Amino acid sequence: MAKGITRERIVAAALELLNDRGMDALTVRALASRLDVAAPALYWHVRNKQELLDEMSTFVMRRVTDALSGIPPGASWRDDVAAYARVLRSEYLLYRDGARLFSGTRISDPDVVKAKEPWLARLTAAGFALDAADDALDLVTAFVVGFVIEEQERHPLTDTDPNRYSLTERDAWLGDGAELVKAAGHLRDDGDRRFERQLDVVLDGLAAGLR
Repeated sequence: MAKGITRERIVAAALELLNDRGMDALTVRALASRLDVAAPALYWHVRNKQELLDEMSTFVMRRVTDALSGIPPGASWRDDVAAYARVLRSEYLLYRDGARLFSGTRISDPDVVKAKEPWLARLTAAGFALDAADDALDLVTAFVVGFVIEEQERHPLTDTDPNRYSLTERDAWLGDGAELVKAAGHLRDDGDRRFERQLDVVLDGLAAGLR
């Protein structure tokens, strides 16, 4: 075992590598090079790339649970779930490909999983059945993951090709017709306002189910 190499140090270096080069460049070989060790030394701590991704995702979710623990109960379940969604998005955006990192991973810290308990309690106290409460948190999480993946995929492409999403060029490419499609494109906004608007749609659906 290489001296000074710990699971915590490996995860920290992996997150740095993720921020520098993105998910596709995150390999055990690249990580070993960054840590200046031979690749087999890492397998004492993480058996494969999937286990590494699990640990990285767990690190991010610890940050999420820490941030959520400081939020007092809101005036309603809707306020609480909206706060949950905003924290989740904020933490994912801290890391390049942060939302992609979360997708398909398994949390390795039971305390992080247990942190879901008070949120289920808040929702069931508000009238949700337990399965509906669990579905609500899963649905909101899936919305945030999808929204942030789209945000994070667009930004690097815009940096390297500023005209990639040019509406003028898109309108010309579409040609005649599709006037509503063109108009909708010009109305589209990104970032916080779009996130809040779409989050409201999700919450409206949960509220309708509760009624």
